[in-house]
Amino acid sequence: MKKQGLIVLLFIFLVFPLASAYNSSGKAVIYYNEACSDCTIYIKKNLVVILRDYGITDIQLKDYINNDNYRKELVEFNKRNGIPMELQSHLTAVVNDRIILEGHVPESIIRDLLSQQEFDKVLVYQDEMKKEARTYKVWAFSGEIKEYPIRTPISEYIDWFKSEGSNRLQNSPVLSNFVSSSLLPLVIVTGLLDGINPCAFAVLLFFIAYLFTIKRARVSVIKMGVVYIAAIYLAYFLIGIGIMKALVITGQPHLMAKIGAILIIILGFINIKDYFKPELFPIHLKIPHQAVPHIKEWAYKATFPAASIMGFLVGLCTFPCSGGIYVAIIGLLSAKATYFNGIAYLLLYNLMFVMPLVVILLVTSSASRTVKLKEWRDRNARLMKLEFGVAMILIGFVILKWFV
Repeated sequence: MKKQGLIVLLFIFLVFPLASAYNSSGKAVIYYNEACSDCTIYIKKNLVVILRDYGITDIQLKDYINNDNYRKELVEFNKRNGIPMELQSHLTAVVNDRIILEGHVPESIIRDLLSQQEFDKVLVYQDEMKKEARTYKVWAFSGEIKEYPIRTPISEYIDWFKSEGSNRLQNSPVLSNFVSSSLLPLVIVTGLLDGINPCAFAVLLFFIAYLFTIKRARVSVIKMGVVYIAAIYLAYFLIGIGIMKALVITGQPHLMAKIGAILIIILGFINIKDYFKPELFPIHLKIPHQAVPHIKEWAYKATFPAASIMGFLVGLCTFPCSGGIYVAIIGLLSAKATYFNGIAYLLLYNLMFVMPLVVILLVTSSASRTVKLKEWRDRNARLMKLEFGVAMILIGFVILKWFV
């Protein structure tokens, strides 16, 4: 009896844990559109069968079309993991929170991924349904995104990743592909261009001239100017975050990038119109008339809180002057960069946006110099509109031709 009891205990302590381990060996969550018949067939006849072959029995199907909470859950998952729009498909399977399958990934690749433990996290993307797939993309959340012919085994990416793809610089989700990306020079140039507009210039020069008029010291003028510029930066950055979140929810960043680029071109022609024929039609790119008295009211208070409020108002009111550039760039960032890279680019864009204001603040060392700079700005305001308009049109065409 003692031997039998010992056998029972051994069974309990050895067999039960093994069974438990098997039952909890895997979990998969599949986000899909139930109205997509091809997706439903692929899930039932391919994906679920393969997952069960590898002991993954806890499989949750989440139809994000009929349940908006599932859609929000998927959006949050993509944002949290920094998955760029170009790797987001209409069908997403998350296996053990380690393997992300986007689209109709071939069976051989899924089996290879489930058999190996090379990556902490890896994503494979193949979005073709109606026609035969030719390529697939793979990304291990560091290094560059690689594309291979459809019959290429995943082992080729594993070999590449071990030898070249996992260097320490690229392991940071913010730095991944940041410096080498073609987006970097575009963000710098467009940020500067966006910042060189008469709207914010005029208010800053007016504010500095007023501070000198009421006998404020140079140091005090610089400090108040820094507060004003920082508030503009914050307002513009928050606008950018709002647009980026809206684009992620809509899932149409490429479309918005195109719309933004077209808007840049239209706004450019409006600026050119204002140089040659400002009376042609009553649309002008400037701070709304209704906002001007409120901005002046805060300027006359000449306190640090008033400077921050005035700067925030100017940041909000400056957006109509050149918002097309901002929308186009944010659309590109949402489509081509990870979420964290997008935030980093947005921070850089807005730094370049306020840089011209920083330069103006530093060169206005006296009341007389401020007056001369203001007079120069007033004389050349129309010419600046012409130059700004031409530059906007060029940027718009560059984005349409090479980036979207």
